[in-house]
Amino acid sequence: MHVNELTTYTRKDLVISSPDPAVVLKLATLAIAAAPAIAASDIPAIGEYWPGEGGVNGGLFPGGDKPYYLIVPTGSDAEATHEWGSYGDELDGAKSPWDGQANTAYLASSNREHNHPAAQFCAAFERDGHKDFYLMARREASFLEITVPDVFAQAYHWTSSQRAAYGAYSMGFGDGWLTFGVKFDERLARPVRRKFI
Repeated sequence: MHVNELTTYTRKDLVISSPDPAVVLKLATLAIAAAPAIAASDIPAIGEYWPGEGGVNGGLFPGGDKPYYLIVPTGSDAEATHEWGSYGDELDGAKSPWDGQANTAYLASSNREHNHPAAQFCAAFERDGHKDFYLMARREASFLEITVPDVFAQAYHWTSSQRAAYGAYSMGFGDGWLTFGVKFDERLARPVRRKFI
């Protein structure tokens, strides 16, 4: 990167520019997440429990065709240590950096040749009558590390995004590192779900 190059994010009247892309991403993410909370009084603040939704408000995530709130359950039953699974196998259905729901559906389906314990744990999770939890994708994990890092144990958590046949992405909550681990390593898994408004 050249010294004079800027990364710029523009949304309506908001313009954020910086030579550091990470600063732009963080500020843009916070701006996107904060805007709906100001306009809608029935939406809890980021990090607060959302009654009847299965967890705390993780913020408005801009992924896919339509933004959605990420709901993050809390409590000792909402985090468990598992392997990612499928060591040595390249899985085309688990490569999305954005769509943890699709990745998890692929990994947790009963016709998979190998088990995928982290994804299966998240897909089986239930809270407040909701059964649509999944293992977050790597960009969802990066977003949550910015918005609600204290909700997670200060350790590496699996994402549903595969990196290669032998590794998958994981997010270090507390230090903010997105890295990858060997699929047979044991790391924490945490379910999340989506809420569209």
